[in-house]
Amino acid sequence: MAKKSKSNGDRKKNADREVDLFAQLAATARSSRTLLSRQLLEVGLYAGQDSVILSLDANNGQPLSAIAAELGVRAPTMTKTISRLAAQGFVEKRESETDGRQSRVFLTTEGQEAVKAVRKAVKRSQKFATEGLVAKDIKTLAKLLKKIDQNLVAAIDT
Repeated sequence: MAKKSKSNGDRKKNADREVDLFAQLAATARSSRTLLSRQLLEVGLYAGQDSVILSLDANNGQPLSAIAAELGVRAPTMTKTISRLAAQGFVEKRESETDGRQSRVFLTTEGQEAVKAVRKAVKRSQKFATEGLVAKDIKTLAKLLKKIDQNLVAAIDT
């Protein structure tokens, strides 16, 4: 049996669905970041600083360049972020013990406390975001979003 070709109406529906998907992904990302940013602000952190705090929690004493590479930002942007975090008392820069030309970034005691606050804010934000969803749906959604991200990264890298 011959395969029926898609009508213009079917193609338009698929195109509309793709446009709607990207619009929804963008809106969801924006809303989730806004909610998380507001919760982080309550503990004195600004957007983007949470990622640095968590990166240092996983690997304290990293060079600034390593943090920038891990988070996918340029070194000058990371320099500003680290300077602001240092001024707030969350991190400190120290000269490398092996290479005097390089400095490393460490969480202070206040920074280590901020890790707990960041995790709590993330957990609270995720709870708001997933209200009304069952665990199976959340797991499926995470899996689908990961696949979409992998597809987009592959397209960017080609």
